[in-house]
Amino acid sequence: MRTIRTTIIAVSATIITGCSAYANEPQTIASNQTERELVFADEFNAGELDRDAWNVVGMDFWVNNEQQAYLDSAETIQFADGVEGADGGALVLRPVFKPGVDTLAEREADFISGRINSRDKVEVTHGRIEARIKMPDAEGVWPAFWMLGRDQWPGTGEIDIMEYVGETDWTGVALHGPGYSGETPIVNKFFFDDGTDATDWHVYAVEWTADAVLFEVDGRLTYRATKPMVENYGDWRFDNDKYLILNFALGGAYPFKTNRIEQPYSGMPQSTVDQIKAGDVAMYVDWVRVYAPLGAGEK
Repeated sequence: MRTIRTTIIAVSATIITGCSAYANEPQTIASNQTERELVFADEFNAGELDRDAWNVVGMDFWVNNEQQAYLDSAETIQFADGVEGADGGALVLRPVFKPGVDTLAEREADFISGRINSRDKVEVTHGRIEARIKMPDAEGVWPAFWMLGRDQWPGTGEIDIMEYVGETDWTGVALHGPGYSGETPIVNKFFFDDGTDATDWHVYAVEWTADAVLFEVDGRLTYRATKPMVENYGDWRFDNDKYLILNFALGGAYPFKTNRIEQPYSGMPQSTVDQIKAGDVAMYVDWVRVYAPLGAGEK
C-alpha cells in the first residue's frame, strides 16, 4: 500500500492535516496534463486496510433508512489482486446477507456491509480529490465516494463525488449544506456514453476551490457548482476541512426515490438480494488520490 501524507503544508490554503509514519516528502505527478502535488494516496496494494489513514464505521451508525448494518469484518472490507482492469490491488466493499447479526434493535438489518472514512486522519480543504471505481450491476444498491465536514450535518457541508443506485447508465453528484440539504437543488446526474457504463472502471473526481466545486468523470467536466449558485439557498460551507468516505449502502432513501421498490426491502428488489447471496455484488476501488490546488506552492 502506498500512502503519502504531509504533516504541514506551507501554502496559503490548508490542504491536508494528519500525522504519518510514511514518507513526508511531497511528490508531484502528472494529472490531466498538469503537474500537481500529490499530498495523499492509497493504492490499496498491501492487502489490508491502512488504519493510519482510515477508520471503519460500525453497527451503531444508521441513516436514510438504509437496509444494511456496517461491520468491521473481512467479509465486508476486503482486498483483491488480479481484478481485471485494476492497477495492482483493489479495495473491495462487499454487502453480505447475514440476518441476525445486527445489534441495533430499532433497525434489525438482514445485511452487513463496509464503510470507511478518514476523519481526523486525512482531511482536505481544496484541491483535487479522485478515486478509480468499478460498480456492480445491481438495482437498489447505494455505494458512494464522498466528503463531510466534522461537525453536525449539514452545517459544515457535504460533497458527493459519486453516488450510484444501481442504474448502470448514470451516477450522481451533489452538494449539501444549510438550506440545501436532503432534497438539495445542487445535484446532477451524469449519463454515460454508449459503450460504457458504471460497471466499467471510471475515475470520479472533484476540483474543489474557494469559489466552486467542479465534478468530473474520467477527466470530463460533468457539473459545476459555484459559490453564487449555492448562496441562492444558504451559506457556502466549502472552505473547511472535510474527510473522505467510501461506503456501500443498500436500499433506503435515494434508491427508493428512484425506483419506488418496496419489497422485499425498501429500494431493493429480490433480484439484487439473490445477487448478494451469490456473492456477486461489490464496489471495487483501485485507488484514492488527493492533490494540492492548482498553483499551490508557486511563487
